[in-house]
Amino acid sequence: MSNPYEILGVSPTASDDEIRKAYRKLAKKHHPDLNPGKAEAEQRFKDISAAYSLLSDADKRARFDRGEIDDSGQERPQRHYYRDFAEGPAGARYAHAEGFASDDLEHIFSDLFGGRGFARGGAMPMKGGNLSMALTVDFLAAAKGGKRRVTMPDGKTLDIDLPAGLEDGGTIRLKGQGLPGSNGGPPGDALVTVKVTPHPWFRRDGDDIQLDLPVTLAEAVLGGKVRVPTIDGPVMLTVPKGANNGTRLRLKGKGLPGANGARGDQYVTLRIALPDAPDPALEAFVRDWKSDHNPRRDMEAA
Repeated sequence: MSNPYEILGVSPTASDDEIRKAYRKLAKKHHPDLNPGKAEAEQRFKDISAAYSLLSDADKRARFDRGEIDDSGQERPQRHYYRDFAEGPAGARYAHAEGFASDDLEHIFSDLFGGRGFARGGAMPMKGGNLSMALTVDFLAAAKGGKRRVTMPDGKTLDIDLPAGLEDGGTIRLKGQGLPGSNGGPPGDALVTVKVTPHPWFRRDGDDIQLDLPVTLAEAVLGGKVRVPTIDGPVMLTVPKGANNGTRLRLKGKGLPGANGARGDQYVTLRIALPDAPDPALEAFVRDWKSDHNPRRDMEAA
């Protein structure tokens, strides 16, 4: 394979969408099923698939652009020019500075195919490349899990199962849903990276959920039951009499599913909210209220 940008006919500054569109157009044109018996089209399709596999992976693309890997995704070895010159064309093992000896290749493919190796001069089964895509879901969908329908870069539609408690940036691997293999090789996988959008009330903290709950001054002073949202729906929570601003209460088992199947907790932090508009009765009460309590006593004594 030569330069993957040239193979797909895009510039090195092309966006992910431009690369995806170029791949779909070329893959459709050169697919072996649409060009039976045409070896040139089959090779062209392999090159197109390999190029897209590299450029659709953000990490590999960045490393290729920096010159850290070659167009096949392999690490670029440090070149020993003196050895190339010394052993030159006559030294079969070092005939190409970035190539492999046939013995090296046979060893690599033996590892890949479980010791079977490959027939010299024969067509070798090659696994297809992976496809990468992003899926955006809201906080509750990630928390509770469920089915989602996604459209892959090649236009194929798939139903996937989101595990409950999925974290932002988590990756779901769909086996065999990547680029097709060649010469009887298996298809690659599809890698779906999930982005979770923030929720207006809930915040994730490991397997726990944090929530700030506004309460009135009367609820904080006198206590009582208040309605609290959770990912499972609203529940009633008892506010203790004399609760202060910042008091933290726990709803056991109302968090997110953990790796062991057990759920975390939901922590509710009380935030005393005064009326937006002036309340004459409250103002009159506070003016007449006498208290020896000084919340800044420790600071004044320092």
